[in-house]
Amino acid sequence: MPQLITGRRAAAAIVTAALLVPLAACGKGADKKKDDGDAKSGGTTKAELTVLAASSLTDVFQKAGALYEKDHPGTKVKFSFAGSQELAAQVREGVPADALVTADTKTMDSLKVDTGAPTVIAKNRLVIATGEGNPKKITALKDLAKSDLKVVLAASEVPVGRYSKQVLDAQKLKVEPVSQEPNVRAVLSKVELGEADAGLVYKTDAATAPKKVDAVDIPDAQNAVASYPAATLKASEHSAAAAAFVKWLSTPAAQKLLRQAGFQQP
Repeated sequence: MPQLITGRRAAAAIVTAALLVPLAACGKGADKKKDDGDAKSGGTTKAELTVLAASSLTDVFQKAGALYEKDHPGTKVKFSFAGSQELAAQVREGVPADALVTADTKTMDSLKVDTGAPTVIAKNRLVIATGEGNPKKITALKDLAKSDLKVVLAASEVPVGRYSKQVLDAQKLKVEPVSQEPNVRAVLSKVELGEADAGLVYKTDAATAPKKVDAVDIPDAQNAVASYPAATLKASEHSAAAAAFVKWLSTPAAQKLLRQAGFQQP
């Protein structure tokens, strides 16, 4: 009799297991479908994104991140700001991140093996940043070549430094900077602190310190246009959420913030 009971129990267990297997499979399929649906719609998928972004995007991207999180519950956006060349080095070293936005297409193009297809989200131009009130009466690029003027520039490997060299070389101007900085915010800081009389920065950066610096416009014919491409990183652990954020940067809501910050249309 004990063996009979054991046999019945074993048979019942086999039948129960057979019934549960398809149910479990259906459950997994439904969950996967739900996850896929959330990822495609930008819905409630939980994700914390790390976005590597050029220093000149610091202020506007902090606002953009807050707006994105508000409109996309469950997604958190964390930014890491630095010069584009530093960001590229981080990507090559495998620093965990989900998306990248640089201040030039050259840097982005050098990372094709690591990124998805880039999209230009904004453009920018250079201005001459001077101390408040423009005490040295700087009016044009040629003034930067004066021997008694302390000028600070970004290093040539930095996008803004490369653009600066481009516009100065085009005007055949020889400028000896008192320092060469790792990013545009460092250039702006030198002028703000009075450690330099002038520096070449993006128009949007000068606009972040209206009470500390003046901005002298450079004519379009003498200027350079900076393009800002954005792309997902192939190593991202949140590829769908990263793609959604990069796509959002071209939407009217994001573009409005960029225009308000002084960036030009892509």
